Amino acid sequence: MNSWKNRTWLNPMLIVAAFVSCALWTTGLQAAEDTPIPRILVNGQGTANIAPDMAILELTVTREADTAQAALKAGSSAMADVLAAMKKAGVAERDLQTSGFSIQPRYTYPTSKSASDTNAPRIVGYTVRNALTVKVRDIDDVGMILDKSVSLGVNEGGNIQFTNDDPSATITQARVQAMNDASNKAATLAQAAGVEVGKILEISEQSYYPSPSPAPMARMKSSAAYADEAVPVAAGENTYSVSVSVSYAIDQ
Repeated sequence: MNSWKNRTWLNPMLIVAAFVSCALWTTGLQAAEDTPIPRILVNGQGTANIAPDMAILELTVTREADTAQAALKAGSSAMADVLAAMKKAGVAERDLQTSGFSIQPRYTYPTSKSASDTNAPRIVGYTVRNALTVKVRDIDDVGMILDKSVSLGVNEGGNIQFTNDDPSATITQARVQAMNDASNKAATLAQAAGVEVGKILEISEQSYYPSPSPAPMARMKSSAAYADEAVPVAAGENTYSVSVSVSYAIDQ
């Protein structure tokens, strides 16, 4: 009977001891996890070049008239001719997209300072702008398409972005170069510090792609001098850049 009572009395004590042991073990584990790992932080850079295989053109038809309806009719007619010419030149419908449209009034402001005159501006006409984005998948056709579009009424725009339909292989090449650069930097720093490079703890990346370059608008004239001459363009090369930040553990 006494033995049974003693066991009953000891059980809570054993439970408390077990909780205390678990708490101490957990605290020690948490402290180990909170201890910062010695590390080397480096940035790596990589670039790769490739010739563009596609051009993106921004073309705008602008028309002015005394009324909004007349300006709209003139602009719509000119843009319809441009679209038809693009399709005839081999540009697919999926590569033609209206990228902007606006109708704006044009004002005149009175210069008379007579007390009888009102100073309120007066509408004297309207301007319609219709912008078209064209993807040209054959670089050799860019000059011809620019010339043709201008002869049909395009009188604003001219921005060209030479790009690549699928630059993934080139970007991968730049990534590999960036990681090699980071690895070499980490090895140099570790050797100088008298330590060893350990495992990779973290990697982050930033990619930089080519930006648009403007076409020379001075050459985009709808005059007879350029009727049979394609607009000269130079595609050059696209440079894809990748930057990586890499954290390495230090093996001491």
